[in-house]
Amino acid sequence: MDLFEYQGKQYFARFAIPISKGEVADTVEEAVAAAERVGYPVVVKAQVLVGGRGKAGGVKLASNPEETAEHAGNILGLDIKGHITRRLWIEHATDIAREYYASFTLDRAAKMHLSMVSARGGIDIEQVADEEPEAIARTHLNPLDGLGIEQARDIVARANLDEQAREQAAELLVNLYRCYVEGDADLVEINPLVLTTDGRVHALDAKVTLDDDAAFRHPEWAEFSNTSDVDERERLAKDKGLQYIGLDGTVGIIANGAGLAMSTLDVVNQVGGAAANFLDIGGGANADLMASALEVINTDRNVRSILVNIFGGIVRCDEVARGIVTALGRVELASPIVLRLDGTNAAEGRRIIEELGSDQIIGEPTMLGAARRAVEIAARGGQA
Repeated sequence: MDLFEYQGKQYFARFAIPISKGEVADTVEEAVAAAERVGYPVVVKAQVLVGGRGKAGGVKLASNPEETAEHAGNILGLDIKGHITRRLWIEHATDIAREYYASFTLDRAAKMHLSMVSARGGIDIEQVADEEPEAIARTHLNPLDGLGIEQARDIVARANLDEQAREQAAELLVNLYRCYVEGDADLVEINPLVLTTDGRVHALDAKVTLDDDAAFRHPEWAEFSNTSDVDERERLAKDKGLQYIGLDGTVGIIANGAGLAMSTLDVVNQVGGAAANFLDIGGGANADLMASALEVINTDRNVRSILVNIFGGIVRCDEVARGIVTALGRVELASPIVLRLDGTNAAEGRRIIEELGSDQIIGEPTMLGAARRAVEIAARGGQA
């Protein structure tokens, strides 16, 4: 579960992480009243679960009620990368001397927590990693050991944070680690973490992703889900028990197994396309599951082709094929399907699809060939 910035900051505050004073507003009138209480100057921020708010006009500085009303009116209802702004965060403006970066997440390959801290905050960490990887202090942390103040001091020193900021940043880092572990988060990120002109260190932004599997320990999370700006595709997929993540491309992806789904995304990208989603139907592919998967992808108006990539192991390809045939009788496809079947009973599965004789399903024997075909169809606007 991804939190809005204001929710992330409220979460941070529970763990003694300093944040700017601010209030939530859903209307222009509420924004003006909040600004008066917060104190001018203020920053009017769109609350959407996507980056690039500033470039899209979703972050504005206001020095008086008139400017606050103008900016709030312009930002409410603003479409930022497909996310409509329905809520604002009115925050007291901060005089910034320096911007840093800090985060904790899980490095699954290393089976350890990963801390990343950099003196180059305020820009995408991916850009920093590309341009100056040595500017990021990466530290693996054993979950059994945790993070103490001495190690935190070492981390901020290796990250080359300003001397004036180091002690406060180290203390904040210990609390951020507590937020990450005790708060059951998959990711906690502060970008930027700022040193103010009067020498204070605090979180100017907050990105928090909570671990859904830990929700049973946190009944208070219900307040977050009730206000979450969940992608409608993801909401529908969750209701149907599917593992789905919405993306921005034009090739819909259905695969059985997370590894195969990720590989399919990579191959689509390799041949010049862009995936519209990650959708893992797991070990089964019966008619109900296939119908649900196709229904979810059909709700994405950007999809121009659907790539179904199935490797038959426990699930047999002939069962998958019958599931697709049954599903087509229940779901009206908006885009052609490129189907790759391999593994157990693959030949029988292909025969079932061929006998169907549908011009909406195009069979391809290899993953690379299927990806190329799906990308070509998407480039033609969905014409097979």
